[in-house]
Amino acid sequence: MLEQSDFEPLVRKFTPMAMAIAREKLMDSGDAEDAVQEAFTQAYLHRHSLQDPGAFPGWFRRIVERQCYRMTRRRKLPSAPYDDGFLAAFGESLEEQVERRLEAEELRQSLASLPAKQRTAAELYYWRGYSLGEMSAFLGVSPSTLKKRLHDARRSLRRAMPVADAAAMLKELYEGGDDMLHITNGDCAAQKLRESGIGGEIVAWREAYNHGPVFADGADKDGREIRAHYLEQTLGVPREEYLSACEAQEAKLGELERFGEVVLWFEHDLYDQSMLAYLLHELARRKPESVRLSLLCIGEYPGVEPFIGLGQLSGRQLGALSGTWQPIGKEQLELGSGLWEAYASADPMRLQRLLDGDSSALPLAHDAFRAHLARFPSSRDGLGSAERAILELAREGNLAADGMFRIFTVKMQLLGMGDLQFRHILNGLAEQPEPLLAWMDGDCDSPSDRAVFREGTLALTAFGRRVLDGAANRGEGGEWDDWYGGAHVAGSRPAWLWDGQTGRLEENSAVSGKD
Repeated sequence: MLEQSDFEPLVRKFTPMAMAIAREKLMDSGDAEDAVQEAFTQAYLHRHSLQDPGAFPGWFRRIVERQCYRMTRRRKLPSAPYDDGFLAAFGESLEEQVERRLEAEELRQSLASLPAKQRTAAELYYWRGYSLGEMSAFLGVSPSTLKKRLHDARRSLRRAMPVADAAAMLKELYEGGDDMLHITNGDCAAQKLRESGIGGEIVAWREAYNHGPVFADGADKDGREIRAHYLEQTLGVPREEYLSACEAQEAKLGELERFGEVVLWFEHDLYDQSMLAYLLHELARRKPESVRLSLLCIGEYPGVEPFIGLGQLSGRQLGALSGTWQPIGKEQLELGSGLWEAYASADPMRLQRLLDGDSSALPLAHDAFRAHLARFPSSRDGLGSAERAILELAREGNLAADGMFRIFTVKMQLLGMGDLQFRHILNGLAEQPEPLLAWMDGDCDSPSDRAVFREGTLALTAFGRRVLDGAANRGEGGEWDDWYGGAHVAGSRPAWLWDGQTGRLEENSAVSGKD
């Protein structure tokens, strides 16, 4: 809830943003100032209705837009603003929808005919959602010059078309209306997006590329069969159900031409970043030129600590992020494709070399994929990062497995691991010939054995304690048989080892013969 003392700083911070929106809607500085003043008054009077202060930007923006809309209606413009048409779109006839799309296409063509500097300013500001400050820093042009270019662009568009509010129409083209496809990281986040009221089709991408074998070509039938068998054996995912889901979501990627824009909603962990890399790889291969690609990818959210993922957020909080996505360009597509191909490679050193370079085009990718490489057996004791974290929790004692999982998800949040994956690692540590863990209340014999997982406790074995203390190596108790992306670690000597001191994956010289 917003307190009175919180309001004055918000007025100072958001007045420029509100003025930009109001000027864009009303095309008159004096009217814009009146609209913003009234909007702040309304926001102050209704501040107690805002339960989450972090949602203030989106909440206040809607108040400003409503006030501009009321003022526009009072003007009785001879040509209806395109915002009116957008608000009425749900009741449009087919003929009206076709006419609106033709008008939108005409506006796109008019935009393309603008002088280059005006066109760039209009595209960045209205289509891509950049602020004047961001544009100024990027283009090396003062904000006042950018304002002049935007003003000239709007004036040129009004001359070219009978549009009362060219700025509003440009915003509609950016926000996409109902011809948008939103792809996010699973059913929970997808449901929250639907609750937010965001327009367009919402698809939950159902995969867990952070577990089991993956292959560069996701449509390869042999690779998909291998993966389906592994997921059924280790997580209990029915083979036919998995294959059917794969076909359905891959078919959706084949329908991109139906949409004007595709927005990817993802977060910072390996579960999401591997999914994002796969989708960028596929979009780079499939993308029709007419489809805009955008990305919303976050690793934090104001007031949410610790931030685990999009599924934590309410529909209102997700709605506040609407329109804040950034364009996906050539750099993002190329890096995403490269990350996926390296991640899916049988040689994980490809990924290490890629991370040694510049991955700033996807700012959250580096840490997530580095966390992936840290899962490989360590040169110190043969334990991967996830296994070591589990053994350390077991050493603390008296924790049920599901309690360990809740702590693990926070401690190792960059892995984005689910409970079935966690259970698989537990069982591997408890079932190798020389176990590192022992179930104190029975065995969790299958991925679906929820009762044991919920109530059973685990303890370190003597061997597990020796490994954790650095006096033994995990490999002394049994061979490896694990998948890390496309790399299979098998046998008594891993081909690759994680060096915790350098923070790098290295080839095992005892296997490769290299010094």
